[in-house]
Amino acid sequence: MKDLKYLFAYTIPMVTAISIYAKGVFTFTTPIYAFIVIPVLELIIKERHDDFSEEELSSRKLDRFFDFLLYLNIPFVFVLLFIGLNKLSVETYTLSEYIGLVLSLGILLATNAINVAHELGHRKDLFERSLGKLLLLPCLYMHFYLEHNFGHHTYVATPEDPATSKKNQSVYHFWFSSVVGQYINAWNVQLRLLKNNKHSFISIHNDMIWYHFFQLTYLLVVAYFFGLTGLYFAIGVGVLSFIFLETINYIEHYGLERKKQANGRYERVKPHHSWNSNHLIGRIVLYELTRHSDHHFIASKKYQILENKSESPQLPYGYPTSILISLVPPLWFGLMNKRLPKA
Repeated sequence: MKDLKYLFAYTIPMVTAISIYAKGVFTFTTPIYAFIVIPVLELIIKERHDDFSEEELSSRKLDRFFDFLLYLNIPFVFVLLFIGLNKLSVETYTLSEYIGLVLSLGILLATNAINVAHELGHRKDLFERSLGKLLLLPCLYMHFYLEHNFGHHTYVATPEDPATSKKNQSVYHFWFSSVVGQYINAWNVQLRLLKNNKHSFISIHNDMIWYHFFQLTYLLVVAYFFGLTGLYFAIGVGVLSFIFLETINYIEHYGLERKKQANGRYERVKPHHSWNSNHLIGRIVLYELTRHSDHHFIASKKYQILENKSESPQLPYGYPTSILISLVPPLWFGLMNKRLPKA
């Protein structure tokens, strides 16, 4: 019964539905829920450091219930996105209502699309990886699959990783450097894979070309059925979703570094190279993404068996609160710099 807690992740689609169907201030229901209600709950509810026995790990790893919880996000995301686009094309919204709707759908895509895509993208099963890429489509960030799996997980906490934020780097500078750097890295990964497998650039094996084709087709379809208003909205929520993703990247590895060894290689990725969070609501809503130290230590571990690593540095607040604090760089630096491991 305790595993039914992950149903709480669907509260984001639920409040997004309210944002879509309501008008006025209620279009802001999702950001209010994500960045006011959840942070307050995380201050009230104690952190949970629970781990599992070997027997529990074995049974949870094979339990398909946890997989179906992920799959169910696909209809939620695409149905709500369609309804939002449709209502925008037939109803009149004030500027503030439009902003509320963009924020709400952007948060939905960040949590229930990109985040779930991230989990599925680490799976060995081709079908699950394909579902992950499908969820990245409306986020306009399909190249994330290549860069994250073949770039970020290799170079995390090193200067070679654009998705690792440096000490005293503001989140605003990081947005630009990470988005641009990861896009370039994705192409580098793709070119390397093509070369290693002896495929030409113009090839059905060039996933980057496919990603651009699918995303352009998606936007053209939106423009055809929902007009320029729908197109601008689709672009807006997509961009906002990956800005949220990059803000999460920012807080997950801020200021942490892997040491370079005498042989010129970096030390192996260890739990202390990622910030961890055991705040319960964030753990549930983000499918244990907040147990990021264990995820980077063994990237193939499914979300339901990720554990707390005592040696990992701990975020003082949950993800939503940390995101808000990061938007004020002096506050973030004052909070986090003193927590960075001593060199």
